[in-house]
Amino acid sequence: MAQAGVVLDKDYFNCSICLDVLKNPVTIPCGHSYCSACIENYWDQDSYPALFACPQCRQHFAPRPPLARNTMLAEVVEKFKTTDLDEAASCRNFAEAVDVECDVCTARRNRAVRSCLVCLASYCELHVQPHYESAAFKKHKLISASRVLQETICSRHNKLLEVYCRTDGTCICYLCLTDEHKGHDTVLADVEIQEKQGQIGEMQQIAQMRIQQREKEAQELREAGYYLTRSARAAAENSDAVFTELIRAIELKRFEVRELIKAQEKKAADEAKQLLEKMQKEIAELKTGEAELSRLASVEDSVQFLQGCRALPAPPVPSAPPPIAASPRLTFDPAMAALTDFKKLLQEVCQDGFVSIYQKVRDVAIVEQPEPKTRADFLQYCSDVSLDPSTANPYLSFSDGGRQVTTRSEPQPYPEHPARFTGWAQVLCRAGVAGRCYWEVEWRGAKGVSVGVCYRSMSRGGSGSDTQLGHNSKSWSLDCSYASCSFQHSRESVAIRSACSSRVGVYLDFRAGTLSFYNVSTTMVLLHRVRARFSQPVYP
Repeated sequence: MAQAGVVLDKDYFNCSICLDVLKNPVTIPCGHSYCSACIENYWDQDSYPALFACPQCRQHFAPRPPLARNTMLAEVVEKFKTTDLDEAASCRNFAEAVDVECDVCTARRNRAVRSCLVCLASYCELHVQPHYESAAFKKHKLISASRVLQETICSRHNKLLEVYCRTDGTCICYLCLTDEHKGHDTVLADVEIQEKQGQIGEMQQIAQMRIQQREKEAQELREAGYYLTRSARAAAENSDAVFTELIRAIELKRFEVRELIKAQEKKAADEAKQLLEKMQKEIAELKTGEAELSRLASVEDSVQFLQGCRALPAPPVPSAPPPIAASPRLTFDPAMAALTDFKKLLQEVCQDGFVSIYQKVRDVAIVEQPEPKTRADFLQYCSDVSLDPSTANPYLSFSDGGRQVTTRSEPQPYPEHPARFTGWAQVLCRAGVAGRCYWEVEWRGAKGVSVGVCYRSMSRGGSGSDTQLGHNSKSWSLDCSYASCSFQHSRESVAIRSACSSRVGVYLDFRAGTLSFYNVSTTMVLLHRVRARFSQPVYP
């Protein structure tokens, strides 16, 4: 603080106890001044309660002197604080490296707060006041302080860019209207700004509506995930219960079959034992009679012989023995064969059931998968279609690990099997499919090929239409050849104009009930699509 040529330092007004600027200053009898609270606390903590000393000159006072507020010193200190704050505020208005400087300030420039588009200058709080107070500046346009003020001036005509050229999408001055922008679609920059702001407002409304819609969808997605988790937990518990019950039922049947075998063994053994005892008794009786006959035949006296013959009992009439299946190789082989057939039947049922369950589980999705478009999309649903030799017609042979099949002129030595096609050169795959599945078939040959799907229950024996792929209600097929192409189902044929390529793609969407056939090359070309309500897994 400097007044009347006297320079005062801030340290002159510090309390020697707290070393801070005096607060509520008081003066003690020796003339030194302190904060009222500081000197009171100092004396309260003095170890000699009867003597009170000055912290600076150590002069003692007794009794404790009264404290009076130093009014003049208090005013000086307050004035010093106010001046200090003003200087600090003034320092804060100085322009830093990141600020726009005032163009009017000399020496150290203050931070500019406004820029004038007419004056092409920036002003601090002090120097901008004439633009608010003087009538000469009423028509000047003030904006926030800007470093790029020169960019609002036409570099060619040195005029303010107040016009917007919609044709070229740029800001121009009035003189540009008579030059290179003559005849262009132009409007005042303020008009264009209003229109753009209106468009931005509409875009903001649309964005807000989309945000609300997306937030609603996100909430629905969260709720769907919550319900999915609950449903999945319940389904897992139910599946455990179902399979536990099935296992219990199989265990019960296993126990019943075991007990049935034991009971039949005991029954057959008891019957054999009873028959054996009866036969042994009969043998014993026959042996006794034969011994008596032997004794009688050895009698030499004719009278005794004749009397003995007279006493002979009538020979027993032998009873017809029951048919005996006894043999050293007597086994339960027929029962084992029946068990084997039951095992195969159960495996087939489980296979179809598990395929259906598996695909139904895979169909549960919060977000629906889009329909595939490219071959890469289709290959995401690629299924293993390994062939089942037990279903193959005898005139088919296999190679490449069972993935390639070829027609032959001579029958192959396949064993008999109820699932084998006997009349048509056809073969099924090992596993049924459902859900979304895709596979490809590459073929060659002058007579062409039929590619499709069928239910497992389709007939196999004979050469009737009920056993030919695509010619009954249980199968669907695409008949391919180099000359023609057609779709077959339930004795109905649909001619297809496009020729089949050597590679055909088959896409099944079980839940949607669609079966599609494609020519596979650099692109996927749809040959035919059919809609059907599949009631069970189908077999390629």
